[in-house]
Amino acid sequence: MSILHNNDGGQSRRYRYLLLACSLLLSACASAPMPAHNPELALPLQLHVQRLQADQRQDWVLVIQNDGPGIRWSMMDLLGIPQARQILTDKTWKADGLLPPNPEARELFAALLFALTPKDQLAANYPDAWQHGAQRSLPERWDIRYTQSTDFELRLAKGPTYAVTPLSGDTP
Repeated sequence: MSILHNNDGGQSRRYRYLLLACSLLLSACASAPMPAHNPELALPLQLHVQRLQADQRQDWVLVIQNDGPGIRWSMMDLLGIPQARQILTDKTWKADGLLPPNPEARELFAALLFALTPKDQLAANYPDAWQHGAQRSLPERWDIRYTQSTDFELRLAKGPTYAVTPLSGDTP
């Protein structure tokens, strides 16, 4: 009886490895679209980001700055507690610091990069995107409605809505 039990354990382990491999493959497929090249942004930027979903609202401060050849994204709550930090280098997101992985923040950062891409660089960086007047879209992923270039509403197809406004150094 113990031989059968050991075989089941080995088979169970193989299934776990197979499930892990499948989930890694699916998460790679679901990663956010990246621009062909890092757009030329007027950095550093400080933004107030409000996450709106149902009756819930969360507020964050996002600082975007150059970091050598990459772009550093640092998001904190209004008390200054870090929520997510990433560096974008060569179309790859890397964790910056010891914060746990935050896939929602990575999707938000990718969507904000899309929203902040200058209009004259949009077609070269996101061939499937379109912009008409104050609206920009990457179909079935992100929709942006601008008031100004750094004041906009960002809607994720599978997720919350974000209101983004610039911070000038004054208290939000």
